[in-house]
Amino acid sequence: MSVAGPGWRVQIRHRTGFQYGGPVASSYNEARMSPSTEPRQTVLDDRITVWPAARTHRYQDYWGTTVTSFDVQVPHEVLEVIADSTVETSGPAALGADGPGWAELTEPAVVDRWQELLLPTPRTALDEELGGLAAALRAGHARPDEAALAVFELVRREVSYTPGATGVLTGVVQVWRQKQGVCQDLSHLSVALLRAMGVPARYVSGYLHPTPNAPLGKPVTGESHAWVEWWAGDWRAYDPTNGVPVGERHVVVGRGRDYGDVPPLKGVYAGPSNTGQSVEVTLTRIR
Repeated sequence: MSVAGPGWRVQIRHRTGFQYGGPVASSYNEARMSPSTEPRQTVLDDRITVWPAARTHRYQDYWGTTVTSFDVQVPHEVLEVIADSTVETSGPAALGADGPGWAELTEPAVVDRWQELLLPTPRTALDEELGGLAAALRAGHARPDEAALAVFELVRREVSYTPGATGVLTGVVQVWRQKQGVCQDLSHLSVALLRAMGVPARYVSGYLHPTPNAPLGKPVTGESHAWVEWWAGDWRAYDPTNGVPVGERHVVVGRGRDYGDVPPLKGVYAGPSNTGQSVEVTLTRIR
């Protein structure tokens, strides 16, 4: 894969939290809302604020995602978490066909190394129809990279982006049958087909600035976003929802087998029912 092109500098504010039907005695939480520093992006500033105020602890989880854990031991009816960050990103890298062939992906060293990213999860399990589709896509393309790009094109063509059509527990078979979903679903379906072809694939969670060629200094409303990485000698990234390689508008937060490994905020608590979750993401290009 060739070197990525020029990038952006982006400020991100992600505000989320829970409302409860009465006072919660205590809660124990994990936030995955901090971008990572890696070859295609550099984090210049990153801080997480919790209300009610709580001491936080940071660590890297099994998949390399930064986790901010905290517990609140005072009665509260609202929990709020605000993540502020500034990130420099790189432009998209060209996606060539210089990776390994099908035979190389079946070598024991490759299979052993990426075994967890070749197996289905409950959200990415295929039925007979989708399994046959994966086999046909593999047979119809000489190299894994070509098959991967064909998967993304197929998923984007067949599944329309429809907010509210699915939930966080929706599996890919339902998504395929109803031909509707959100970025999470298109990414899950792409990951599932890639793994069924024998291509290691992982789910990526982060942010997407919605405006190509965005003006400087103008805050815009965004949202958490999901896309896909697949292994072809190295990790390559594509956004099947928008039909573009991952570039300067994308900011990585975490990776895993599926959404279950990278939820922005999760936890357990003692008290009345959760009455709703609020989410607000604002992105500002500053360079």
